[in-house]
This record gives sequence, C-alpha cells and structure tokens, in this order.
Amino acid sequence: MQSYTEENYLKTIYHLAEQTTNVQTNAIAEQMQTKPASVTDMIKKLADKGLVDYIKYQGVTLTETGRNTAIDIVRKHRLWEVFLVDKLNFKWDEVHDVAEELEHIKSVELIERLDEFLGFPKADPHGDPIPDKNGRFAKTQFIKLIELKIGDSGTITGVSQHSSAFLKHLEKLGLTLGKQIEVSDVTDFDGSVEIMLSGKQINISREVAKHILISSNGKN
Repeated sequence: MQSYTEENYLKTIYHLAEQTTNVQTNAIAEQMQTKPASVTDMIKKLADKGLVDYIKYQGVTLTETGRNTAIDIVRKHRLWEVFLVDKLNFKWDEVHDVAEELEHIKSVELIERLDEFLGFPKADPHGDPIPDKNGRFAKTQFIKLIELKIGDSGTITGVSQHSSAFLKHLEKLGLTLGKQIEVSDVTDFDGSVEIMLSGKQINISREVAKHILISSNGKN
C-alpha cells in the first residue's frame, strides 16, 4: 500500500517516462514543485519497496510493479474526470484538481463499478486514453495540428497541455473535442495557423497548435 505522496511520485515518473527513458530527479522535482533532495529521499523509499530502479546520475525507471501501480492511478484519475464532466457537468478545465484527490481512493470494486457506469470509456475529457482494468490502452492515432499542411483536415481528438488557462482559451475559440477543422493557411514568419471551424476562420499561434491533437482526414 502506497501513501498519497508515493502514488503522486509514481504517476509523475510515469508521465515523464513517456518522454525519456531515464527520468532525472531534477525533472521530478520540477514537476512535483519540491527540492531535488526531497525527491532523492522519496526515490530511495520507492526503490526499497521495489517500485523504481535508481542509479545515481543515471536517473529513475519504474519497475514492472511500479509501472502497473502508476497506470492504475492514471486509470482512476481519467475515469473520475469523465464522471465529473459527463455526470456532474464540470467543464474540462475544472476537473484535474478534483480528480487528483479522487484518484487515491483504494476501492477496486468502486472503480470497476464506476467504469461500467460510465460505459467503459476509452478516453478522458482531454482525449487522453484510459487503460482498462488490465492496464491495456486502446490504440489511438493522432498528429499535432501544427504538423498539418494547408488543405489538410481532421477532428480534434485531444490536447497535450492540460492547464486551466489553455483549456479555457480553447473553449473560448470553440476548439473542443470532436470539432472538425481544416487548415487554410500557415504563416512562415511565426508559424501561426489559420483554420476553418464551423464555417469561420480562426487564427491560432504555433504554441497553441502544437498542443492540439488531431485525427487526420488528409486533404479535402
């Protein structure tokens, strides 16, 4: 049984490991908003429990047990986000912090019933895949909006930036999951992208475009 703090560390390491093989303690400290020395102490505790492997100066990797534990936490977090949006009418920019609290509930039976109650969803409100009870993720194929060429079209299927400010910005522009878009122009100078959305032209920055995930339809 892990503490809330230990679970948060495992989840953070899991997400960082999606970007790099060996996760550095400084990267963990930055994500957890704590001191590197505190991270090192926690990593040693997790290593003693067989949840991570740690070699000084070479970084941290999750053991199989640690990875399975992290995936279970991710699953609970994303299921609770679906529940909050679909059943309690939260907006997609409001659910993360609440789900951060709910993800630590230990009851396996509750989570299995929650999954069934929600209809076994495959993705959370931000488009992130939800693993099943065996830790398997449904295969998803998407590209970043910034990678589309002029004339390409597709459906918004997710976002890779989950900050409340970013999600509110997308909501204001109407760029929410399931919306169809088509790239009409790309500015060479700053990489900003002009898209068609519901018959309207919208200009978005390169920074925004690189965090919007698209299921591409190709060229129209």
